[in-house]
Formats: sequence, C-alpha cells, structure tokens
Amino acid sequence: MRGGGEVAAVTGASFDLAPGECLALVGESGCGKSVLASALLGLLPGNARAAGRARLRTGEGTGAGGCDEDGIDLLGADERTLARTVRGRRVGLVPQSPAAHLTPVRSVRSQLAETVRELTGKRGTELADATLAAAERAAFPADHLDRYPHQLSGGLAQRAATALALVAQAPLLLADEPTTGLDRDLVDRTVDELRRHTDDGHGLLLITHDLAAAERVADRVAVMYAGRIVELAPAESFFRRAGPRHPYARGLLDALPERAFTPIPGMPPELGDLPEGCAFAPRCARATDVCATVPPLRERVACHHPYEGSE
Repeated sequence: MRGGGEVAAVTGASFDLAPGECLALVGESGCGKSVLASALLGLLPGNARAAGRARLRTGEGTGAGGCDEDGIDLLGADERTLARTVRGRRVGLVPQSPAAHLTPVRSVRSQLAETVRELTGKRGTELADATLAAAERAAFPADHLDRYPHQLSGGLAQRAATALALVAQAPLLLADEPTTGLDRDLVDRTVDELRRHTDDGHGLLLITHDLAAAERVADRVAVMYAGRIVELAPAESFFRRAGPRHPYARGLLDALPERAFTPIPGMPPELGDLPEGCAFAPRCARATDVCATVPPLRERVACHHPYEGSE
C-alpha cells in the first residue's frame, strides 16, 4: 500500500528451485527483486500483503503453522513458524542492507559465535574454532572479529552478514545483492563460496544486478522487469549460446562494458503507474501495436516479439 492506494510490487512470479541449483534473479533496481525475497521470509512491511504459494519442501509430515505433507508454504506460514523453523534454519538470508541485520552493540565475533552455538550446539574450544572457520568461509578477516558493526566498511559488513547466513547450512539460501561494496576479487571469492554451498546440495536464489557474478555461478537466470519475470533461461544459453530472447534481457547484457556498452534507452516505469500492456514497450525498439496487451510467459519468455536463436 502507498499513499492510500495499492501498488503491485511483484506480479505473477512463478519459478522452481531444486537442491543443488543456483537461480540468479536479475534486473534493474526497483523492479521487485528484493520485495520477492522479503515476501518469502515474511519480512514485508506491516502494510504489505502477499498472495499465492511459495512451497519449501522439507521431507517431513504434516504440522501446524503452514506445514503440510508438501512442506511449508512460506507465504501462508505464521510468524511463529517463520521465526522458529524457517529463518536461519531452513532458509538463510544474506541481506541487501547488512548493517540493519547486525546488532550494533555487539562485536562480530559475539554475534557469529552465538549463531554457531545456537545452530550447532558447540561450546568452548570447538565453538571458538567454528567461529573462526565461519568467518574465513566468508572472507571476513580474523583481526576484525572484535570490531562492532559501526567500525566496519560496507564490504566488511556484507561479509559478516554472509558468514552468519552460511552457518546453518540451510537447505535454501537467499542472497540479496551479496556482493555490494566488494571489489572484483572479493566478489569472485564470495560467489564461489555461495557456489560451493550450492554444490553441497543446497538451493541458492541469488538476487543481483551484477551480471558477471550471475554468469559465474548461476545454473538458470530469471529476468525481472517492473515486477514481472519476463524471461527464464538456462545460464549457458542466456550468457553464451543463443543469448537472451527478451529485448530487455538482451539490453541488460548489451549494456555491459565488456559487451556493446550500450545503455537501454529511457527509464523503468513506476510500479504504481505501469503502461498498458507490456511494461517494457515504451523503451523497446521491437514494440508494435500488439504490445498494448500483456504478453504471457510462453516458452520461458514474456514477449510478443522475442529474439530467436542468434538473431
């Protein structure tokens, strides 16, 4: 809700994510990527609402609070279930704004040790060793562990949040812009660690505007524009073979410095004032009169005039 009216921040998003798979959700800022992550964890503002289903398979029987034989419906689960069963245990989060998720009056070591102790039961020397190992896994320097959040750079805060998220070995990890504030070497190290987490059999939803990071680790790519997923494609095809089929997705790649370095013309629309039909049509060179209707997602692309093959 905004200004007394209702804004659809994400509409009709539908995808699956298997154990051992990384799905990269990409798109310009403001397209709804982070809203989707917040909805999955029940972290939307109090005046927001989410409808639909988001099924997290658990392999367990029936239960209360949104659990059933098919797992947990994240959008239908109550706060108690989300707090005690889902967040941190079954779904880990690397937040977009790590400073807001770190306790300001406690050192990084204290927060990391508490998380390790709570989730693994380790004590004493084992706890100290596991805390150091958790920091190392996220490339967080050991000589900064006794610092407080306000003493950290943005990149260090991001690595601290990543270390906390990886402790539980959760079946699903939501990484919302996990490379913000990192130089290229640390970007590569961070996403490689997330890829190792995936290769161990965990699912990873990587929300990012960094297409180079997505190309490095993703199995599949979902492109979001104005609150809708407009293309779903295997990463190999998207980045290296046929290329994106949706004009917006192709524009994202063409804007990269190592490619055509050509910006997409125009600006994304306001979610509360979307044009009729295809939201990308006002910026699209391929648009025709038929684009006045919303294109359905067919053959993994929502476009009336998709690119075909190497076109």
